[in-house]
Amino acid sequence: MTKKAIILAGGAGSRLFPITKIVCKQLLPVYDKPMICYPLATLMLGGLRDVLIISTPKDLPMLRDFLGDGAQLGIQIQYSEQPKPNGIAEAFLIGEKFIGNSGASLILGDNIFYGKLDFFREALALKSGACIFGYQVRDPERYGVVEFDRNGRAISLEEKPKRPRTHFAVPGLYVYDEQVVDLCKSLRPSARGELEITDLNLLYLKKNELQVKLLSRGMAWLDTGTQTSLLEASNYIATIEHRQGLKVACLEEVALRMKFITCSELAKTIDQLPSGDYRDYLRMACDEGPTAGPEPVG
Repeated sequence: MTKKAIILAGGAGSRLFPITKIVCKQLLPVYDKPMICYPLATLMLGGLRDVLIISTPKDLPMLRDFLGDGAQLGIQIQYSEQPKPNGIAEAFLIGEKFIGNSGASLILGDNIFYGKLDFFREALALKSGACIFGYQVRDPERYGVVEFDRNGRAISLEEKPKRPRTHFAVPGLYVYDEQVVDLCKSLRPSARGELEITDLNLLYLKKNELQVKLLSRGMAWLDTGTQTSLLEASNYIATIEHRQGLKVACLEEVALRMKFITCSELAKTIDQLPSGDYRDYLRMACDEGPTAGPEPVG
């Protein structure tokens, strides 16, 4: 089972300019929490506790200041730099020492998943090969696109094709075995000058070691790379939270429910928080205990 996890929170956030001129893209608010809380919550809900966050030299200090070493969440967080946007697959080369002989899961810092994460846990349990996911979208030309044969087996992958063969995009969540670093070392930069994650997936596909799981219609996948998609994601999270009275991607609650921390440890964190709705919510979660209520999602 994959034990290590990487959040790639790099890039200049140029599509979100000018709001990213003064603040890290992954610390922009998605309704009531910084963006990076959502991918980190996904990893934690998958049972992953050893995390490497990769970002730019400019943004890393802000991310480190916000999340620290993860001890308050019962996890371990390390940090590494990606000085230039040389592609998603470069994350595995940057994280080679961190990954070691393990496999690794990677999630993009601007991707949000809301719904039951059984598909992710099943992928993490794979003993070999790689697993990616497919999600039907209206505008597949913006993403990596996967094509299937009549038996539902993946037969091709294309990165941002002008004429997509299907409407199934590949979300920014990937699971790989211990081959991943060596395979990344064999990649060559694309015409964009980047080490493409699609090229890495193609290597696994050619070896017949790539699984593609389709996400159900009840699963929401949101990316927050533009002003419009950021607003839509915020509105979506706000609607869910207002309807249920439960927070999405509340890291301290996730840590408690996953039993990464105890109620007494959470209580110490709460004592250090300023008065407000977030503190009140955590107090309620702490009083209820780790097994109360529905499982956290997203």
